[in-house]
Amino acid sequence: MNRSVTVRAPGKINLQLAVGPVGDDGYHPLATVFQAVDLYETVTATERDDNEIVITVEASRSLGIDPATVPTGADNLAARAAVALREAYGVEAGVSLHIRKGVPVAGGMAGGSADAAAALLACAEVWDLGATREGLHEVAATLGADVPFGLHGATAVGLGRGSDLSPAMARGEFHWVLATQSSGLSTPEVYAMFDTLHDAEADAASGTAPSDPRISQDIMTALMAGDAVRLGDALSNDLQPAALVLAPHLERVLGAALEAEALGVMVSGSGPTVAALARSRQHALAIAAHLRAAEVADTVLAASAPAPGATIIAAP
Repeated sequence: MNRSVTVRAPGKINLQLAVGPVGDDGYHPLATVFQAVDLYETVTATERDDNEIVITVEASRSLGIDPATVPTGADNLAARAAVALREAYGVEAGVSLHIRKGVPVAGGMAGGSADAAAALLACAEVWDLGATREGLHEVAATLGADVPFGLHGATAVGLGRGSDLSPAMARGEFHWVLATQSSGLSTPEVYAMFDTLHDAEADAASGTAPSDPRISQDIMTALMAGDAVRLGDALSNDLQPAALVLAPHLERVLGAALEAEALGVMVSGSGPTVAALARSRQHALAIAAHLRAAEVADTVLAASAPAPGATIIAAP
């Protein structure tokens, strides 16, 4: 029987997403604070007798995920991760990757990146590469800003393109409500709108441009103290105005969460998921019930954080 390894990796929210002006390379410098939530992507890698990489997907419609919306070809991020790992370690082995979706699709929560992170660890084990976490991180950084964080999880600061990670000290547990939409937002379109909005601001302010992004000291202090109230006050996302221009109905989600006395509420990443911070697990359930009653989201989920990064949960 061919060897199989199962790995799960978490979705994320950005407690802060500070975005700088686009550079000559076409990328925006970022200063972000990631936090992993206990919604997971699960990837089972099974070695093959050929050199093919085959993707299958299983998704729960109760979470608002349609398996048909997930690509299963070479453009799937888990498939790209397997190819990148083969190239980095000089192997030609094949693998079947079965993905069980547990993170909203196209919601700014890095579900695809979690797939890639899980696939890297699972394939490294199945192919017996002897890869270190540092080695996997190097491969992950070539796949996108969120993939390295999927490996590491917990709470972390990301700089540069977001893949330059360092752990962030966080005390206690935080409780979130995540309101998702069935139709996603294109990350490139959100960044393009961000540029358009800031170009307009620069014209109005006689050439003032977005400043270089910096990590919020208020967020770091709140995390170290385990202070959910202070953290709620400090949440920030520079992409939120752009997301709201492209998806103005998200204003209703933000408003409904505030009506339920969320400690803080924001669009997560490039959206359209809205994240609301609760005082406790019970408060999170109450916020979730209010959002469902308000009918402002297609799916509403409660989650806790921080969650661990990519972890082997089944192996021979």
